[in-house]
Formats: sequence, C-alpha cells, structure tokens
Amino acid sequence: MKTTLDLPEDLLIEAKTVAARRHTTLKAIVESALRRELGAVSEPENPDPEKFEVGPFGILRLKKSPGSPLVTSEIIRAIQEGIDDADAQRALHPQTR
Repeated sequence: MKTTLDLPEDLLIEAKTVAARRHTTLKAIVESALRRELGAVSEPENPDPEKFEVGPFGILRLKKSPGSPLVTSEIIRAIQEGIDDADAQRALHPQTR
C-alpha cells in the first residue's frame, strides 16, 4: 500500500544514509522501524498467568490473592522505620485489632 510521509529533512537524509550503508531501501528501513516500534507496545509475555497479570501500563504485576492484605504506603513507611513484628502484623491485618 502506498502512503505519503512528511518527515523532517535531517531524519530523511539520515534514514537514506543508513539504507545505503546497509544496501537496502528506505522503504525497508521505515518498515523495520515501524515493526520494531509497534512490537514494543504489544502485550509482554506472561511467564506464569496464575501468579502475574498485565497491569494498565503493560507491566507485569503480581495478582492479588483472595484474602491477602492491602499494602499501603503507611505500611511500607512503618516497615522502613523498623517497627516490631507485632506492629507489622497489626498493620497488615487491621481487621484483627
């Protein structure tokens, strides 16, 4: 399919130079760059779908287990400040207070 691209002159010159150096065409350079760019936004491979899910920004994250506590910034801050084990358990399981 034919299309027209409006490219900055310096970018076009650089792309043609790279194409000549690689003994290929400008079309092949543009096609390769588009495929590489579009492949980067595809969904990442999930090594273990039972443990991980793909988040809203395409980043793998651990799935939340049923009944697992919500980790808040306060809990993280408390852990960083070196609270004792009893306080950590109360922070992780506030319903058992």
